[in-house]
Amino acid sequence: MEEMEEELKCPVCGSFYREPIILPCSHNLCQACARNILVQTPDSESPQSRRASGSAVSDYDYLDLDKMSLYSEADSGYGSYGGFASAPTTPCQKSPNGVRVFPPAAPPPPAALAPPPPPRNACLTCPQCHRSLVLDERGLRGFPRNRLLEGVIDRYQQGRAAALRCQLCEKAPKEAAVMCEQCDVFYCDPCRLRCHPPRGPLAKHRLVPPAQGRVSRRLSPRKISTCTDHELENHSMYCVQCKSPVCYQCLEEGKHSSHEVKALGAMWKLHKSQLSQALNGLSDRAKEAKEFLVQLRNMVQQIQENSVEFEACLVAQCDALIDALNRRKAQLLSRVNKEHEHKLKVVRDQISHCTVKLRQTTGLMEYCLEVIKENDPSGFLQISDALIRRVHLTEDQWGKGTLTPRMTTDFDLNLDNAPLLQSIHQLDFVQMKVSSPVPAPPILQLEECCTHNNSATLSWKQPPLSTVQVEGYILELDDGNGGQFREVYVGKETMCTVDGLHFNSTYSARVKAFNKSGVSPYSKTLVLQTSEVAWFSFDPASAHADIIFSNDNLTVTCNSYDDRVVLGKTGFSKGLHYWELSIDRYDNHPDPAFGVARIDVLKDAMLGKDDKAWAMYVDNNRSWFMHNNSHTNRTEGGITKGATVGVLLDLTRRTLTFSINEDQQGPVAFENLEGLFFPAVSLNRNVQVRARLGSLEQGVTFPAVGRGHLAVTLPLLLLSLQLLLRSRSRRVLVQQGRLGRS
Repeated sequence: MEEMEEELKCPVCGSFYREPIILPCSHNLCQACARNILVQTPDSESPQSRRASGSAVSDYDYLDLDKMSLYSEADSGYGSYGGFASAPTTPCQKSPNGVRVFPPAAPPPPAALAPPPPPRNACLTCPQCHRSLVLDERGLRGFPRNRLLEGVIDRYQQGRAAALRCQLCEKAPKEAAVMCEQCDVFYCDPCRLRCHPPRGPLAKHRLVPPAQGRVSRRLSPRKISTCTDHELENHSMYCVQCKSPVCYQCLEEGKHSSHEVKALGAMWKLHKSQLSQALNGLSDRAKEAKEFLVQLRNMVQQIQENSVEFEACLVAQCDALIDALNRRKAQLLSRVNKEHEHKLKVVRDQISHCTVKLRQTTGLMEYCLEVIKENDPSGFLQISDALIRRVHLTEDQWGKGTLTPRMTTDFDLNLDNAPLLQSIHQLDFVQMKVSSPVPAPPILQLEECCTHNNSATLSWKQPPLSTVQVEGYILELDDGNGGQFREVYVGKETMCTVDGLHFNSTYSARVKAFNKSGVSPYSKTLVLQTSEVAWFSFDPASAHADIIFSNDNLTVTCNSYDDRVVLGKTGFSKGLHYWELSIDRYDNHPDPAFGVARIDVLKDAMLGKDDKAWAMYVDNNRSWFMHNNSHTNRTEGGITKGATVGVLLDLTRRTLTFSINEDQQGPVAFENLEGLFFPAVSLNRNVQVRARLGSLEQGVTFPAVGRGHLAVTLPLLLLSLQLLLRSRSRRVLVQQGRLGRS
C-alpha cells in the first residue's frame, strides 16, 4: 500500500488530493492547486489570435512538447490545447514532487471572501506532462471531479493507523476534532471556528466525532457524479467518441447529440474488465521485475564473493611470483658468493706464492752481498759461477706474468633483468575474447570419398564463404545396419580413413565442426557401400622383418631358419570367407602353419604358440591344429611342393576349417570364434607360399577383381562348400552365382 501513496498525492502541493479534478490529459489536480497555478493570457496571445496571425513562439522549452491537441473544443467542451500556447514570462517553480509548475496567480484582495472567476483566456498547464490548456467561460467547473480518486484516498486514509487530520489546514494538517456530516469535511478546532461557524445555515449541520464520522462516511451511500454542463443531471450514458460520461440532457441538447453513446453500467463493466486484463499483464511484468531484482541482488552477492576470491587468487599469484623471484635472488647471490670466494682464493694463493718467492729472492740477494764483501779471490771464484746462475734463474722466475694479478677485481657478471622488467610491466589481466559464432556445417567432398574392401575414406571442407574459425571436426558412422551413429574421428584434419568395417554393408556418414562457441549442425549424410568380395594381399607393415615379399606381396618366404609370421592386409569380422595358399617351395621337411590371427599376434614364433592365433601346421606326412601352444587332432596327410592349403572362416557359425588339396583335414578345427581375424602364415627359409586363385571343384572358379586376390564369398556355393569339406568322396558341381555378403 505504501507504494500507492505517490499516486494519491497532488503534484503541486505534495499532499493527498482534495477535491481532485481530471484534466483532459488524464492527470489530476486539487481544485485549489489548479486555481493557484492559473495564469492569465492576454487576448492578443490567445490561441485564436495566434492562429489568425500565425505566431507559434513559446517562452518555455518544455511547452514545445505540446505539439498537438488531445481534445478539440467541439468534442470535449473542456477547451483546447494550444499547439504552441504562449505561457507567462514568469519563471516556473518546482512542486514538492519535483515537477515544474507555474507560480500561483496574484492573491485575491483580503476583503474577498470567495475566489474571483478566472479571467478570460486563463491558461492552465499540467505540472506533469506540461501540456497547456486555455479554459473556456466555465473555468475550472468545466473539469469533472474525480470522485473515484476521492474514494480511494478516503479508504487509504482509513486503512492507516494514524489519527484523522483536518482537511482544511493549509500546511501541516492538525488532528481533526469534528466532522460535519452535511459538508463531509473533517475540521480541527481553529478551522471549524473559521470556516464552519455555528450560525446561520451552518448552525443546522450536525457535527460528530471523527471516528463516528469515519464510520458514517463508510456506510453512506455512494455519491452519484453529476454532469459538469448540467449540474442537476446525473451521468447516465457514456460517449464513445469523447470518452466521457454524459447525462440525458447532453444527448438531447448538447454537443453529444450526434455521438455514439452506450450504457454507463455496461461501459463501466467493460472498462473494469479491460483494466483487469491490463493489470494482469502489468502484474506479470511486476513479477518478472521482482525476480529480476532478486537476480540482481544475487549478482551483487556473487560479485562480492567472486571479487574476494579473485583478489585472493591475484594475491596468491603475485606472492608466487615474489617467492620465485626471491628464490632466484638467492640462487644469484649464491653464484656471486662463489665468485667472490674464488677471486679471494686466487688472489690469496698468489699473495702466498709471491711472498715465498720474495723471501727466497731477498735471502739470495743478502747472501750474494755478503759473498761480494769477501776478499778471498779463490774462494769467491769457486762459488761465483753458481751464484750467477742462481741469480739469473731467480730473475727468470720473476719473468712475464709473475708480477701480473691472476684475477681482476671486477665481477664478470651482468644481470640481464630487462626481459623480466618488461614482463612485469606487461603483466596484466587477459581479457575474455568475444565468443565467435558457431561454425557452418561442413561439406562432404563426394569426388574424394571412396571405399576399398572394408575401409572407407571421407573428405570434407568448410563452405567457401565461411570465415568462422573452426577448431576441429567430428566424424560419425552408423553400424552398417541403419543403427545409431558413433564417433569415429575427432581432430583438425579434413580427411579420414576408417578401417575394419563390415564387408558388403551400407554405412551412413556425417561430419560436424566445432569451436569454443559450440558445435555446428551436421553435414548432409553420405551413404557408403563396402566391397562385396574381400580382396587382400600380405601386409609388409605388420610382418616380421625376416619375411621376404615378392609378386606384388602375394608371395612370401623367409631368410631365417626360425618361424616368422606374416598377416594379410584385410581383417574379417562377419560373413563366410575362403582363401587358398599354394606351396611353391618345400625343402628339408619344415613345419609351416596356416590359419587366422589377431593383429597383435607374436611375429617371431610359430603360428598358434600364443592365444592370438588359430592355425594348422603341417609337415610332409601329418597335420595338427594348434592354439595357445596346445596341439589337437593329429591327421594323416601332409604337404609337398605344389600342394594347396585351403582355409574356410565361417564367422556366421563362428568356425574355422582347413583343407589340403581339397581334402578336409579332420572335423571343424576351431569353434566359438568371435572378433576381428586376419589371414596368417608362419614359415621359415625352407618354405615359399603364394596366395592364388583356386577352385574348390571342377567348374567352380573364383573371379579376379582388379589386382586383388584371395578371400571370396559365394552364397550359392555355401551349401556345396560345406558338403565338399565333410565328404571327400562326394563331388559336387556348383554353378557360379552372384557375389554374396562377406
